[in-house]
Amino acid sequence: RGVTNPGLKKPIRVRFAPSPTGKLHIGSVRSALFNWLFARHNAGKFFLRIEDTDKERSKKEYEDEIIEGLKWLGIEWDGEIYRQSERGKYYRKNLEKLLEEGRAYYCYCTKEELEAQKESMTAEGLPPKYSGHCRNLKKALIGREPEVIRFAVPEVEIEFKDLIRGTVKFDAGLLGDIVIAKDLDTPLYNFAVVVDDGMMEITHVIRGEDHISNTPKQILIQRALGFDVPIFAHVPLILAPDRSKLSKRRAEASFLDYRDRGYLPEAMVNFLALLGWHSEGNEEIFSRQDLIKLFDISRVQKSGAVFNEDKLAWLNSQHIRRLSQGEIFERLQPWLENWKIKASRDFIQKVISVVKDRMRTLGEFFELAGFFFGVSEYDRALLKWKGQALPDVRINLQKILEAFQGLSVGDFTAARITVILDGLVDGAKRGEVFWPFRVALSGKLVSPDPAEIAEILGKEEVLRRVKVALDKLERE
Repeated sequence: RGVTNPGLKKPIRVRFAPSPTGKLHIGSVRSALFNWLFARHNAGKFFLRIEDTDKERSKKEYEDEIIEGLKWLGIEWDGEIYRQSERGKYYRKNLEKLLEEGRAYYCYCTKEELEAQKESMTAEGLPPKYSGHCRNLKKALIGREPEVIRFAVPEVEIEFKDLIRGTVKFDAGLLGDIVIAKDLDTPLYNFAVVVDDGMMEITHVIRGEDHISNTPKQILIQRALGFDVPIFAHVPLILAPDRSKLSKRRAEASFLDYRDRGYLPEAMVNFLALLGWHSEGNEEIFSRQDLIKLFDISRVQKSGAVFNEDKLAWLNSQHIRRLSQGEIFERLQPWLENWKIKASRDFIQKVISVVKDRMRTLGEFFELAGFFFGVSEYDRALLKWKGQALPDVRINLQKILEAFQGLSVGDFTAARITVILDGLVDGAKRGEVFWPFRVALSGKLVSPDPAEIAEILGKEEVLRRVKVALDKLERE
């Protein structure tokens, strides 16, 4: 079922059209997500178009990264991938049509001549645009090759309704005759995108607000070629936390770095959706299906959307908590291999159960839980509770060792261990018993409850680690 576009009376069709000339970044992915959510919410179609006409800068590795990033997020496209590099005949045909109809023409002006025209107009207080010098040439100039193909821009006012920004008006007379191709086989962006959108029957163009200046040019070309003008929606730019432009370092960082650092795709989808859009309620945790159901383009804000990595980490922690131990185990596989962890699935899932509520990313698992698989070297001074003397630490650890030796393996549970430790306090500060035991098991300043650690490690390993701590204390 296609939802009818009231303006075009057609089923909704949108596209994500990245250029494979650099790493996939956050702004591009947010555009893809908004298009995909809009299509899925309205039972429409979402297409992927690779704009690879820049042969020198376009690279297969960047296209692969775009595809990998969308697949990781679960943003599936309809039909085959469109590639501009495979559509040259369509651009040529439509360029020839405009040339034949006099709506486009060959321009012979060199860069030097154009610069001179620009300086002359600026000196006269006029907006620096192309003078139209070659517009009325009746025949080709002998002995000169055309420099570019220009579109004859009519001096009209262009008005369109933006789904986010409302009515937008432009004076086309300020544009001058725009360049639409270098030659018949080398179309430029504003021309190629119009031919593609027209032939793909795109009904809505949802993209960043930095494209607003391209919109009047594209509308004029669409009308000249006889294509339906799509409905536009220009989403706000993504800003740094101080509301400045997103830094070049972050803007150009690869989006897949977030995957490699242990962010969940569902958390990233949730985060990106909130960069400029909000639901009617106050909730912030959404699944993909929630977002598809709730997404309304009219609830996208006009002002810039702030990129807050702390917010992303918090959302990620919430989505981690929603997963079962088994699901987290499956997601952790690449990291477990990298850390060369060989423990059983059952053991690792028990470890997950005590650290999952403290994990902000999957990549933090080893930092939080690495001691379960082996204690790193630590200073014996760490075994001391506040103001405690090392001989007293040794006495308490010896008591713990003796108490646990008599405990059966089947009775080695967190509850029973806590009871035994509490029984050893006997006038001493609780920390003087529990703290050295915690450090002996983890070698860390911060860790989960020592009784929970002990139950997972098991009696034999706990006794071994306490003995190692005692050996440290003996070497005074």
